[in-house]
Amino acid sequence: MQPQEIRAALERILPGVQKPGRYLGLERNRVLRDWDSAAVRLLLAFPDEYGIGMSHQGTRILYHIANSRLDALAERAFAPWPDMAAAMRQAGIPLYGLESYHPAREFDILGITLQTELNYVNVPYLLDLAGIPRFARDRGEGHPLVVGGGPCMANPEPVADFFDAFAIGDGEVLLRALLDAVKGAKAERLPRSETLRAIARIPGMYVPRLYAWTPAASPALGGRLEVLDEAAAFPVARVFAEKLEPADVPADPLVPVVEVVQDRLGMEVVRGCTQGCRFCQAGYWYRPVRELD
Repeated sequence: MQPQEIRAALERILPGVQKPGRYLGLERNRVLRDWDSAAVRLLLAFPDEYGIGMSHQGTRILYHIANSRLDALAERAFAPWPDMAAAMRQAGIPLYGLESYHPAREFDILGITLQTELNYVNVPYLLDLAGIPRFARDRGEGHPLVVGGGPCMANPEPVADFFDAFAIGDGEVLLRALLDAVKGAKAERLPRSETLRAIARIPGMYVPRLYAWTPAASPALGGRLEVLDEAAAFPVARVFAEKLEPADVPADPLVPVVEVVQDRLGMEVVRGCTQGCRFCQAGYWYRPVRELD
């Protein structure tokens, strides 16, 4: 479907779903970029409903960084509530970007942040709504690159089959490198396989298809991980921003159009924690402690 067709179809189905405002993309301070002039297009697809996704500070930062570039655009999508998903399927509406209403499968990159393991089930849910093959092995030329990020990248293996690549670490560093790599690959008209090899060369990027796991005879003995391509690093080290830059924080934050979980202005003043509690995954994942000016 074309954007204008999606918009027209939404006019028909939204009166029959809960909180229709979360599917329109009418937020104050949203960024509207020209689709045709963008060299690389990113859809930030949060694998949870609008009220949770719009409370996520990381999505706001990535959205701002990408849209601050003249050669890129970033749009948003969230996991529709079941009533909306059913209506979309009945009307033939695919998952779409809230800013331009372009279908998700027309973007170059589909970025999915995994904040908690409870979101894992929504990854194939989003891909199915988008009309994108769920498993990375089934995707070909013309399909977006599905890239995962977030604190669950401490161990991405449970969902590795769904993703083309993972960003292991801070998005401020990795998103810029990823956009550069995809832009360069498009300019050179590289096939999908070579684009993934270019991404694998970025420190902190993990491309599962370039590795093979051979289990041992007994699960207690583990197994062996084999690197299949010289472009792939082993191990893949977490990359982090040594300094948090105020310029990476949007001066004019997105203002939700419906009530959200954190219905207030959120500001990141520090990343990481000085307590070092042994049970806390976030306390280790976001090390070292860094403060914003």
